[in-house]
Amino acid sequence: MSFGRILSVDLTRGTFEFSTLPRAFVEDFIGGSSLAARMMWDVLDPQRDPFHPDNPLIFITGPMTGTGGPTTGRFTICGRSPQTGLWGEANIGGFVGPELRQAGVDVLWITGRAEEPVYLLIREGEVSLRPAGHLWGKADTYQTQVIVKEEIGEPRARVACIGAAGENKVPMAGILADHGRLAARTGLGALMGSKNLKAVAVRGTGQIPLARADDYRKLRVAVNKNLLEQNLTAVLKATGTSGAAEYLQFMGDMPQRYWTAATFEGAANISGSTMAETILTGTKACQGCVISCGREVVISQGPYATQGKVKGPEYETICAFGSQLLVDDLAAITALGERCDRLGLDTISAGNTLALAYLLFDQGIISEKDTGGLALHWGDPTPCFVLLDQMAQREGFGELLAQGSQAVAAHFGVPDLAVVVNGLEVPMHDPRAFSGQTLSYLTSPRGACHNQSDFFQVEMGGTLEEIGITLPERFRDEGKARLVARHQHWRTVCNSLVMCYFAVVSPSAVCELLNAALGVDWDVETMLLAGERGWNMKRMINLRLGLKPEREKLPRLLVQPLPEGGQQGYVPNVEVLLDEYYTASGWDRATGWPTEQKIRALGLDFVL
Repeated sequence: MSFGRILSVDLTRGTFEFSTLPRAFVEDFIGGSSLAARMMWDVLDPQRDPFHPDNPLIFITGPMTGTGGPTTGRFTICGRSPQTGLWGEANIGGFVGPELRQAGVDVLWITGRAEEPVYLLIREGEVSLRPAGHLWGKADTYQTQVIVKEEIGEPRARVACIGAAGENKVPMAGILADHGRLAARTGLGALMGSKNLKAVAVRGTGQIPLARADDYRKLRVAVNKNLLEQNLTAVLKATGTSGAAEYLQFMGDMPQRYWTAATFEGAANISGSTMAETILTGTKACQGCVISCGREVVISQGPYATQGKVKGPEYETICAFGSQLLVDDLAAITALGERCDRLGLDTISAGNTLALAYLLFDQGIISEKDTGGLALHWGDPTPCFVLLDQMAQREGFGELLAQGSQAVAAHFGVPDLAVVVNGLEVPMHDPRAFSGQTLSYLTSPRGACHNQSDFFQVEMGGTLEEIGITLPERFRDEGKARLVARHQHWRTVCNSLVMCYFAVVSPSAVCELLNAALGVDWDVETMLLAGERGWNMKRMINLRLGLKPEREKLPRLLVQPLPEGGQQGYVPNVEVLLDEYYTASGWDRATGWPTEQKIRALGLDFVL
């Protein structure tokens, strides 16, 4: 088969081994996070702490990674989350995934713990460990990439690395590569840090195998050509992911003032359109991508002036350090996003946690005695720079903030103020604007997440009628669960390939590409069944790790109506949504497990 080569690295012993996945694993789960979940099942020990050396850190690609499109420069990093204790998964773009495949590696399976800090070098199939003590505690994520490339004499190598947050095992630490591409969510940077692994450097020039290469190339060209002609591609290229900020604000989707307000007058000042008109100097794309949603900006003057180009903030970041803090200074938000990237912090979790601290300060629950002398006032971003550094170093007030929103709220006796689901901070799409997004958050295998199903896009008109996903009314609870479940299975296919969500490609076209890449002859329903299989695999891993159905609930702030703004006072009816969802999914409402009938129908009998 054209996909399935594993490199296993044991950092404790310093050993390396190549092997090949069983063909059935790939045919049942395709690749990406679904395949990682299937591999994890066989070694999962719920009694082990997430930082136990035997727990794997998995870099995993898909059968379309690095093939030139559509939007397939991505790969996934998986493991047991130090942040939630559940399934951990973070999708990342750039060039590392394609480079892994060109070096002959589809799956990088890392276990053990090195005695001293090291980095891993994979060069044209040759593997070695090199000392990284001179980088540990000294080099940020951008500096690390430069130094490692110089040391190995490979300026075209690709490097994925951790910053101070990962080194100090901060639960919201991510893994950064290329121009600010971050595998941010669920704390997998902390898992990497627990293994004393500072970086993974990859250089490969080999050909990526495709079962029917000529067919694939013809299909890829046609799909990319179609993408270039789409309006969404033009908008993303011109304004990036934050280009929709003003519209999402109008709809009530863009959170503000830590989820307690429905309007923010400064939204226009921090949008992608304003960025394009003021500080944007160029765009960046992942390998083979025709969309180029990445931003390059220059701040020419003021306290946040840059020395040359830096990464412009994406939508989640302009909310995290903008609307959530009532900050309308795009330069400050850019600088805070840059600080997070260099430290290796997830901007969603870090920004949400800081916004909670601002709310607690505003309500008089905490004071400058708690914050180390810092006054946290809405609209003032200045204290965030100090607090982000403290979080990454686990010092001062930052030691508590580093534990995340749930720990902060519990520490100050207001646990119901933490806006989290299953321990993970809610991303910047308010479920009071789109009821289907409620189910996406409640049932996501990694805690609150919009990258297991961005169903809010469907509720704004991004339907997939080819597979029965029609346009629902956004404030309607009844009859929506079946559509959400179907969408989750589709997105699980995307996460298995691994393909970016911004590529508006029909399921039938994706199926044709998959067939050509793997050499199979599937129809769309067979492909979606593989997505459903992967979705249920992750579900059962979480249940083994202690997930209970009673934890599937929205936090208190998200069930309080906000009459003003685009939400129109709507609050999701969680019980109605979940009852219908469990029925549609074939899950038992009492235990949360898929029924035996569902398990057998998916060909997952081995879990029984």
